Amino acid sequence: MLALNKSFFKYVLAAVASAGLIGCTISPTKEAISTKDAPAAIGPYSQALKVGNTLYLSGQIPIDPKTNQISSHSSIEDQTKLVLENLKAVLAANGMTMNDVVSTTVFLKDLNDFTKMNIVYGGYFTQKHPARSTVQVARLPRDVSIEISAIAVK
Repeated sequence: MLALNKSFFKYVLAAVASAGLIGCTISPTKEAISTKDAPAAIGPYSQALKVGNTLYLSGQIPIDPKTNQISSHSSIEDQTKLVLENLKAVLAANGMTMNDVVSTTVFLKDLNDFTKMNIVYGGYFTQKHPARSTVQVARLPRDVSIEISAIAVK
């Protein structure tokens, strides 16, 4: 039995070697994900990039995808809701939900808005809350008050 196993192993090793697969790594393909249900990218980037079973979502700001209008003067609660709805739409374009999100980064113009943002945010993540970083920044694109990026895995 031991001789058969060694023989089989040598055969498999020879077949793999002849195929040129020893020492090579297979890189997962990258696929751009986009939807009209979220704002179009405003620069040279994708709404999201899928690599294997992981989806990397670009930061979303409070732009209404139907009107392409910014809601920079609305409340932090309204801006947070719109940002999360935009992320939700990009996730849906890849057959995912907010439950698939494993990490987010929240960029706030004013950390004094944290509590209000957090109340809205908490309503979108009701199961196994994702890891999160929240930082205050000097300025965000188009002078909005919030931007959120995410990573999801299915």
